[in-house]
Amino acid sequence: MLSRVASHIYWLGRYLERAENYARFIDVNFNLMQDLPMDLKEQWGPLVAATGDLELYRKKYTGFERHQVMFFLTFDTDNPNSMLNAVKNSRENARIIRENLSKETWEKVNELYYMMQTGLEKKVWKREDPRQFYEQVKNQILLLYGLADSTVARTEGWYFRQLGQLLERADKTSRILDVKYHILLPSVYEVGSPMDFLHWMALLKSVTGFNTYRRLYGNIDPSGVVEFMVLNKYFPRSIYYCIKEAERCLHCISGTPTDGFKNSVEKAMGEMRSRMEYSDVDDIISEGLHEYLDKTQLKINHISDLIDITYFRIKENTVTQSQSQS
Repeated sequence: MLSRVASHIYWLGRYLERAENYARFIDVNFNLMQDLPMDLKEQWGPLVAATGDLELYRKKYTGFERHQVMFFLTFDTDNPNSMLNAVKNSRENARIIRENLSKETWEKVNELYYMMQTGLEKKVWKREDPRQFYEQVKNQILLLYGLADSTVARTEGWYFRQLGQLLERADKTSRILDVKYHILLPSVYEVGSPMDFLHWMALLKSVTGFNTYRRLYGNIDPSGVVEFMVLNKYFPRSIYYCIKEAERCLHCISGTPTDGFKNSVEKAMGEMRSRMEYSDVDDIISEGLHEYLDKTQLKINHISDLIDITYFRIKENTVTQSQSQS
């Protein structure tokens, strides 16, 4: 496969996943704010901090009012990681490689783009309850995933798209979990309180894992939630699961046996997967959750850089697109 085509397919997967995860962040945080006691102020600052765009936000806005945070994360064209820009970039990547996509996939990507444009025109971020819009965006992207699962041949292109989607998902799971560290728990005195329970429940709902968690772990416990979202081998949004499947995609692309590596990106991915495979939640907590997640994000960014160097760059023409947040 041409490196140019592979790059566009990979970034199509990343941008779609980025938009879907931002819709999750905002929707779940909005729901959480509805459950807060009347005397507690809404907390939207942690959401910006978790996306990695806090510095850019502060250059444009003062304070963290709900409407301006929602606009920044959803429609602000000056924010390279906003949902609108992510959908726009995914559509552009799809347009360039349209002959490599099914007709239905292209049509749904196009519909998603115009859905975002309609939301911008109707100023949904100013609505009293904008959750329906974000639910529609999530469902449209999940529909795209379903189409791909059902209609696309498992060739190199399939694995490149999966690789992009999985790396983006691992990064965003780490970031939404890191929100808990940033601000969602205002005081150490609230550990174990009903407010603490609400925050952990919101985190689980943000990855659509609340019911699955309750079946596997029972009561909501901080160490259980961390283990579920970081190390669980079966939950498709846990960081470990995403890294393990991303490594499998790399081996399918290169034809390397699963117990070896052929290049630097496979080596880095294998090292990260192996380290996580033999970790337990006590290791994470003793290191410090925020510190662990920060290192995880840096490793994912490093792996993405190695993918770019290994598969997408050619001597006379370098193909680069927006890296995930650092």
